[in-house]
Amino acid sequence: MSKPVQPTESIEQLLEIMRALRDPDTGCPWDVAQSFETIVPYTIEEAYEVADAVERGDIADLADELGDLLLQVIFHAQMASEADLFTFSDVVGKINAKMIRRHPHVFGDAKARSTGAVKGMWEDIKASEKQAHRVNMAETAYLDEVPRALPALMRAVKLQNRAQRVGFDWDDVSPVFDKIREEIDELEAATRQLGTDDQTRQDQEAELGDVLFAITNLARHLDQDPEVALTNSNNKFVRRFTYIEKQLAADGKTLQEASLDRMEKLWEASKSETG
Repeated sequence: MSKPVQPTESIEQLLEIMRALRDPDTGCPWDVAQSFETIVPYTIEEAYEVADAVERGDIADLADELGDLLLQVIFHAQMASEADLFTFSDVVGKINAKMIRRHPHVFGDAKARSTGAVKGMWEDIKASEKQAHRVNMAETAYLDEVPRALPALMRAVKLQNRAQRVGFDWDDVSPVFDKIREEIDELEAATRQLGTDDQTRQDQEAELGDVLFAITNLARHLDQDPEVALTNSNNKFVRRFTYIEKQLAADGKTLQEASLDRMEKLWEASKSETG
């Protein structure tokens, strides 16, 4: 019988654990069966778990979730190593080099240290890196550098910001409101279409997407993060709906037993009670 493995705080042990899990003969069948494509959803999920722990202020959980996210990095690196593409050391080396390169004001001779100057320097260095990357790659479109796998709301902001850098943007917020009204009118017209065929649904989906894209543009012009704004509204909805549920429970009723009129009255009451 083999001796039980005792956990340590060593990154080398974590790398060895992943190698063992991926061993074709003695590893975990689930881990062995994974690929870059199948693991990506878990990588994204773990990043959201980190964000959730931060939002809740749960520091103990944050340490745990960061460990889960680190495991995803090591998982990808192990699969790459098996295919002779790159190793975990390559990943570490690349990020070390990038951080040193992008912070000449810390690791080099650059003098500018104000927040504004540093931000501008960071953007200039990133731009030069991307230009060099484009020279070494097949020709790509300007917006291709915004990853397609980003959540739609985040990708919309990045696409709009990138277009703004070359002057494709309104100078103030007023036309954005006009655009939103225009898109809502088109969505309303699409919902009046008769029938339930695929084309009707596709038209409605397209117009709904245009409304969401325009609202995202408004958030950008107001210097607001639409993801944060929607998250706050989600949380507000949960608080108010939970208030309804608790008030009904105090009356001996369930959500299923309550009338819509009763729930709407409790909803209005929840606004002053829960914010």
